[in-house]
Amino acid sequence: MYNTIVLIHLAAAILWMGGMGFMLLALRPAVLALDGPVRAKLMLTVWRRFFTVVGISIVVLLLTGGHLFVTDMQVGAATPGKHIMAGVGVLMFLLFGHIVFGGYRKYARALAAGDTAAAQRAAASIHALVVINFGLGWLAIAAIKLL
Repeated sequence: MYNTIVLIHLAAAILWMGGMGFMLLALRPAVLALDGPVRAKLMLTVWRRFFTVVGISIVVLLLTGGHLFVTDMQVGAATPGKHIMAGVGVLMFLLFGHIVFGGYRKYARALAAGDTAAAQRAAASIHALVVINFGLGWLAIAAIKLL
């Protein structure tokens, strides 16, 4: 059962990290070639779908990670790397909340109001925060594998 929960946890983490990698390294550079209104509508749709997937992944990560951490604590297997991963994970969850409830909502409202400048500022903020979260994800992976 423990290994199954680890697998589910890893699948949720891979989905989130892979999505961030795709958005940062493939999607964003490609959509910069599109006209502003087309790019804005596409990113609104992509982010809405991706953030839904990440929200589900976070619930799975919290449930499986919590279970694994408690189990490891009970048997004395909670290594420093697991503590760091858990802390970084919580930070990533909070940052994701800021991306969605701050940046994405501002972006959607600005587009609805026709405020292109505000939408561009919100998109830049989303990008910067996703870059940070992507880096934090790699830190969590390194912590669990190296410590």
